[in-house]
Amino acid sequence: GSLNSHSTHHIAHVYLKYFAVYRYDDVKECELYIKDENGRNTGCRFQNVRIETEKAYFLVNGSSKDSLIQFYDEYIELYKIEILTPPLNVTVNCTGDSAGCIITWQAPLTSHVEKIKCFQYEISIQNKDEPKEEKKDLPVRVRNNRYEFQNYNEEKKYILKTRARGKNCLVSSTWGEWSEPIEFGQGKDHFPSVILFLIALGTISVTLLQYCLFKRYCNFKSIFSPIPQPRDKFNASTDEDIQTEYVNLPKKGCTEEVTMVEDMT
Repeated sequence: GSLNSHSTHHIAHVYLKYFAVYRYDDVKECELYIKDENGRNTGCRFQNVRIETEKAYFLVNGSSKDSLIQFYDEYIELYKIEILTPPLNVTVNCTGDSAGCIITWQAPLTSHVEKIKCFQYEISIQNKDEPKEEKKDLPVRVRNNRYEFQNYNEEKKYILKTRARGKNCLVSSTWGEWSEPIEFGQGKDHFPSVILFLIALGTISVTLLQYCLFKRYCNFKSIFSPIPQPRDKFNASTDEDIQTEYVNLPKKGCTEEVTMVEDMT
């Protein structure tokens, strides 16, 4: 259990010591103090405590440099303040058909109760792919150590947690600690979709790159096109001779016809 230092006096630098008396002949000081952000002792955790039907005596002593702190004591039934450990050996067995999943576990460890009927369990199953703000699946409560999850979809991935509390026995009615999260389910295989997306993206990128390079080359060519040079008068005849070498126009031949006229007189 834990006690707040403000329940005695609201004074800075208060140091608390916790003592527990078991069977009126066994005195044990706190093994592990719970501290606040200022480093003050605000609670205590006792480990390996044997819980019996008789009450235990708790004594809290406080000390301060400024004033006298009044002690606090109380007789408490230990099972009422016990924090239960998570259920043991949590397993999930799922089938591919509509039968769903079978979830099993064992009762948490206690020093005085071993009956299954003395516990109530809470099972939390959440869809891993859903955002936290959209997770509205309420935990399920059962009295035995077996639960059948019927809404199983093998294309989804789930996160399972479970915890326990006492019911109708000398066990704490406060919910204990959650078990470690267990993932089950196949989940969607996003690998092919990612590959196809990357291929499409690469194809588009290469096409755009080729288009940009071609357009840049055309612009570069239009800007740096060759400038016509002025005609050199001194070498004009040479240029004409060079041109006549490559241009041979066909010449039409002329034929002279001679007509003989004979005088008949």
